[in-house]
Amino acid sequence: MNEFLTVPMVKEQEEMTSDILLDMVILGAGPGGLTAGIYAGRSGLNVVILEKLFPGGQIAVSSRIDNYPGFPDGVSGTELVRGMEKQAVKFGARIVMEEAMRIGKEGTLFVVETVGHKKYKTKTIIISTGADPVKLPVPEEEKFRGRGISYCATCDAAFFKEKDVAIVGGGDTAITDALHLTRFANKVIIVHRRSELRAVKALQEEVFANPKIAFQWDSIPSHVVGDEKVDGLEIKNVKTKEKKVLKVNGIFAAIGTIPNSKIVRGVVELDERGFIKTNHNRETSVPGIFAVGDVRDTPLRQVITAAGDGAIAEFSAENYIKSMER
Repeated sequence: MNEFLTVPMVKEQEEMTSDILLDMVILGAGPGGLTAGIYAGRSGLNVVILEKLFPGGQIAVSSRIDNYPGFPDGVSGTELVRGMEKQAVKFGARIVMEEAMRIGKEGTLFVVETVGHKKYKTKTIIISTGADPVKLPVPEEEKFRGRGISYCATCDAAFFKEKDVAIVGGGDTAITDALHLTRFANKVIIVHRRSELRAVKALQEEVFANPKIAFQWDSIPSHVVGDEKVDGLEIKNVKTKEKKVLKVNGIFAAIGTIPNSKIVRGVVELDERGFIKTNHNRETSVPGIFAVGDVRDTPLRQVITAAGDGAIAEFSAENYIKSMER
């Protein structure tokens, strides 16, 4: 804990004095971090949220969210995040557009150093740095992301009701997503680079028995076909090199998730994939450091679960602060 850990630098975006002892520093202004900021501000804590890019994280670029409670007609990611950000600031949280670079320890306090070489001394830290899906390896990924290419079947399946879709992957997540998609789609084509699935046996038995699911073995995606929307997915057989186009309206990718946990590598305990291990109070292996949202080891990565994590972590951090003052 005495050595700082380094992550890639980005341009400093905002000046702010950092010589005040804080109750809490939150790394990341996604739904989990913003919710923690709302709760901390309402509790009268002195809290700073550090964000390297823009508030909201991945959800900020989502065109529509249909499964967040309170919005029966759906809500854009931008609108939802703007409300969370406004609410956090209203209750006293300060959002600083700057990337945290290192975490250290001075006595009972933590020190967060930013790329602008500012140091924030704090009693507690909440890690809300999120995770990034492994991108679909096609040239058109950026063009069609959110316009036919999706990384969240739970979020977007309903948009493809009675349509044909493809899902790329062969592990537990891909097969679970494929089964979920059959509740909406007319047909689901699993594209997998191997000749057999990697999912657990129970899931395999279920997916092989589903008449809505077809398979393209030994295949990888090579191009997305379409103009303004997805009309098909070109795949290539890795053995024969043969290419063909699947007529689908949507493409779901489930080929992995990369947690943004580099800043705490060697500081708190991570699982084999790099996700932060936490207990039910969202406490990490280091007392005083908490983790929320997609960066922690969680079975479901959604806006609502991240927000719930943020509330729990803030409550736990408050109790930790009280224990320090006894």
